[in-house]
Amino acid sequence: MTTTLEPRALPTAAELRRPASAPGVWRACAARSKVELRAFFRNKQSLVFTLMFPVILLLVFGSIFSGKVAGTDTDLKQVFMAGIVAAGVMSTAFSGLAINIAIERDTGTVRRLAMTPMPKSAYFIGKLVRVIVTTALEAVLLIGLALVAFGLPLPGTPERWSTLLWDLALGTVACAMAGAAYSALIPNSRSAAAIVTPVFMVLQFISGVFFPFGQLPAWMQTVAAFFPVKWMAQGFRSVFLPDSFTAVEPAGNWELGHIALVLAAWSLAGLALTALTFRWRGHRVR
Repeated sequence: MTTTLEPRALPTAAELRRPASAPGVWRACAARSKVELRAFFRNKQSLVFTLMFPVILLLVFGSIFSGKVAGTDTDLKQVFMAGIVAAGVMSTAFSGLAINIAIERDTGTVRRLAMTPMPKSAYFIGKLVRVIVTTALEAVLLIGLALVAFGLPLPGTPERWSTLLWDLALGTVACAMAGAAYSALIPNSRSAAAIVTPVFMVLQFISGVFFPFGQLPAWMQTVAAFFPVKWMAQGFRSVFLPDSFTAVEPAGNWELGHIALVLAAWSLAGLALTALTFRWRGHRVR
């Protein structure tokens, strides 16, 4: 007796266009996140530059600064310690991510991933998971070192711990979205550091990281107010500095609601810009 095998029906065009199921998307995101984290921690150069650069700044400037901030009883070191946490977030979430995307685009990694069945959203979620993990590690390193070496006080109330967490979370997402969008301006991996680093350094100087924000020229304060680093640093000052320090803050208070609003707006704006400008191919060489 002969058994006849019926040919399997080919998928229709509608079936091919059907988006992947939710479990499939989550598996792809989880797999991509593991790849991102493994690649970051195996790349010693990236690990040292991204994580250790703010630590080096903390040790150098923390050893230089001394005295009280004019008009307050607050040690200048404590002001700097609060600001350097914001610089650490920017280092991992903005600079590190923008340079990493530029390298992957230049080497063709981004283009090859776009040609695979992997949902494109998995690429960005993997990057965001990598940024969240590395930023949390950076924050723990900086706060721990500042606590041990320079006597930075830990938050004294549950409200301040809560502010630390949401400021860190919103600041990380805002800088990550800005970094992903900014990567569109980088033509190749060779120029990535030269294009990203000046922005990273200038924003630190005008955002109250190295100097008390209220002592900066008015025009610098105005420019800095358009970017998330200033607001992150202000949020971290509200966590680690006494409330009496608001006497020298430009607004006379911590503006926590304004900080959350600005960082959320930067997160949404960065996401929109990334969606509009992200290139899955590198610049064509002529």
